[in-house]
Amino acid sequence: MFSPQMAGYDRAITIFSPEGELYQVRYAGEAVKRGWATVGLKCSDGVVLAAEKRKLGPLIDLNSIEKVYMIDTHIGAASAGLLSDARILIDYAREQAQVYRLLYDEQADVEYITKRISDLEQAYTQHGGVRPFGIALIIGGVDKNGPRLYQTDPSGIYFGYYATALGSGSSLILEYLEKNYKYEMDINSCVKLTIKSLSLVAESLESDRFEIGVIDAKTKSFRKLTAEELKKLIEEAKNEGLPQRPSA
Repeated sequence: MFSPQMAGYDRAITIFSPEGELYQVRYAGEAVKRGWATVGLKCSDGVVLAAEKRKLGPLIDLNSIEKVYMIDTHIGAASAGLLSDARILIDYAREQAQVYRLLYDEQADVEYITKRISDLEQAYTQHGGVRPFGIALIIGGVDKNGPRLYQTDPSGIYFGYYATALGSGSSLILEYLEKNYKYEMDINSCVKLTIKSLSLVAESLESDRFEIGVIDAKTKSFRKLTAEELKKLIEEAKNEGLPQRPSA
């Protein structure tokens, strides 16, 4: 039921509610929950970032939709939420990575880039006239500390993970990963586990419905899997057995 007392807390980003919440930040989190499923895993062999792509219309070219991004040669990110907001944060992260290289003549740590993104997200929760970013990022890479995986949210908080998921159906994916994830997996097994987890919520298992990036621990280099590689790994995942989708 509408309450006049709630209206101010609901409309202003800089006013806390009596419960200690910023409602606009909560609403930004809802935009993330409604986004397409996104998954990140790290293993001893590297890091995998993956996202589902849905066909919004019969004439849309799915290859024009990007949800997995290269930030630097050793860092990638995947997003869930408003893709327009993701573009701004990814461009900012790329800029910060290049500034770090110019200043220190070395690659930035994955956590450093994550913190810079989170600092910007947090700044947009405490100033009037702006709104929080309606996006959350899974950021992964390989640096001097080995494979690293982090997740940010619109409030500016970030945590490190072994495996995580965002977007629509993320609770199902996380439940599956909790039962099947092992850090000792090789990169191919890690990719197949990612595909299996996404199959729980994906509209289709066609190769053009997924976007997957990997960062190899040995080469410390980010690359996206080709359509041919994806098709082969999807078939291998099917042959090993996909998890049963929940009944409607």
